[in-house]
Amino acid sequence: MPDPTTAQVLQEKLAKQGVHTLLAQFTDLLGVARGKYLPLAQLGTLLRGGAGFSGTSIAGTGLPRSGARSEYYGRGDAATAQALPWMPGYARVVCDGHVDGEPFEACPRQILRRQVERLAARGWTLQVGMEPEFFLLRRDAAGQWQPVDPLDRSDKPSYDLKALARQGGFLDALNQALLDAGMELLQTDHEDAHGQFEVNFSHADVLTTADRLMLFKMAAHTLAEHHGASFSMMPKPFANQPGSGLHFHVSLWKGEENLFADDHAELSELGRSFIAGVLGRSAALCALAAPTVNSYKRLVVGESLSGTSWAPAYVAHGFNNRTALVRTLRGRFEWRLPDAAANPYLAAAGLIAAGLDGVDRHLDPGPARPDDLFEWPLQRIRAEGIPVLPQSLGEAVEALERDSVLAQALGAAAHGEFVRLKRAEWTAYARHVSAWEFERYATAF
Repeated sequence: MPDPTTAQVLQEKLAKQGVHTLLAQFTDLLGVARGKYLPLAQLGTLLRGGAGFSGTSIAGTGLPRSGARSEYYGRGDAATAQALPWMPGYARVVCDGHVDGEPFEACPRQILRRQVERLAARGWTLQVGMEPEFFLLRRDAAGQWQPVDPLDRSDKPSYDLKALARQGGFLDALNQALLDAGMELLQTDHEDAHGQFEVNFSHADVLTTADRLMLFKMAAHTLAEHHGASFSMMPKPFANQPGSGLHFHVSLWKGEENLFADDHAELSELGRSFIAGVLGRSAALCALAAPTVNSYKRLVVGESLSGTSWAPAYVAHGFNNRTALVRTLRGRFEWRLPDAAANPYLAAAGLIAAGLDGVDRHLDPGPARPDDLFEWPLQRIRAEGIPVLPQSLGEAVEALERDSVLAQALGAAAHGEFVRLKRAEWTAYARHVSAWEFERYATAF
């Protein structure tokens, strides 16, 4: 229970910053930010007991409509209290879910906390940097989604300075807001699709980074609307262009010692075992890291319609190899599976659980792959014994349902609800009759 003195000091600090309203924010199982407003005077209540929500109204809780377990309380984490520069007078407080006086087992932030505690029991911390890619979109006169900038039509859009400058108003506002919120920005660039950008901020412990990613998304949604655009983390908006990833840069520490570092290799033996666990559970991890129907338009096996794809389809690792699922670097690795729609708490929790399973079982990740795997025909991929990722959400959800390690990491409630919701999403998509089908079949037979 927070010290009342701490709450009072924090309240006075926020008041001096002009804050009058708290945004009590939590993340639902689908990775969407939810919450409500409270007067600043209710900070102590938010930190001690939490703000109340109807549990059954929140996606993925599986809570009943009545009884002691029908009420979901978002209990504020005082360390996350942060004035919002783009919303003067408001401060965000990240909340952990509680139900019936206990930590709620299906709260994504609580799920990640449990995996962080497993690391802490060994004296370890996981440092993670997440790299969000996103699109700026608008609807045209026909109601179709298009890149917000009609001049963004370069044949090779990567690092296009002209397109970057045309969106400078939004990007400058976003970057300044994040800087004012205490985040250390590293770089901003135009990515490999029309209307696509990436903003990188510095790494931190995994829970802090997940919280910061949600803060980034909240700022970006609001500021994009102020600039006449829609911020989108849809994984693959356009069939003929690359999609958006959310790459994780990962290292494991014990105090000041990087446990993945080795003087004679890219990764230590512990690091190799960690990535072996991640590679070995990639099919199930897909459901958490690539959690939408649209995600599998990005994770294609074979040539992308765009001609260029940085999305990994092959379960392999290689030093500085962006065509492999895991790109190893000295003392760290880049997990390239997650896409922009991933719930950062669930994806990170799954990563830790899979990695620790590899460490505990002393798994070996197999040979490093230095080649450009995108140039290999599928026959060679198969001949080399390299697995491919699931090619549909339905396939990934089936793998997650069967995976006992990830089921234990999520907990029975979250695992069951996630599988149920994602199976329903896949079924709805599979039964949908699209315009493509009418064009192909309506008069064909």
